[in-house]
Amino acid sequence: MLKEGDAAPDLRLPTDSGEPFRLSAHRGKKVVLYFYPKADTPGCTTEACEFRDLSAQIAAKGAVIVGISPDQVKAQAKFKEKYELPFTLLADADRAAAEAYGVWKEKNMYGRKVMGIERTTFVIDEKGRIARIFPKVKAKGHAAAVLAAL
Repeated sequence: MLKEGDAAPDLRLPTDSGEPFRLSAHRGKKVVLYFYPKADTPGCTTEACEFRDLSAQIAAKGAVIVGISPDQVKAQAKFKEKYELPFTLLADADRAAAEAYGVWKEKNMYGRKVMGIERTTFVIDEKGRIARIFPKVKAKGHAAAVLAAL
């Protein structure tokens, strides 16, 4: 289980445009890495749009926003375009990143046990270390809490 102060596992995933993304390429900047269950669903849309609306303020604090879910590149691209999201979305289709960050978990959905993403945000500092973890996030109001923590 990752904890604050740990080195953030490096990511090598395709972006919403299909380009390769490496987390380590962003050393020197803070990264707000938020994991969400599925593109274009109500909670995930709320969270993404709140990050969109605060993206300039987050950038002013020296941070970049990166969203990540198990969706395919095409679904991420459609979600980004539909809601005019000004930040990178990553496609973690094989869930390797979700597993590395410990957010692929058993969840209770309508009384059934299912595996899925536990909505979690990691703030990674300029040196690639986890500065803050927001576990079991509620979508509404979360972006403002992240901004306040920066």
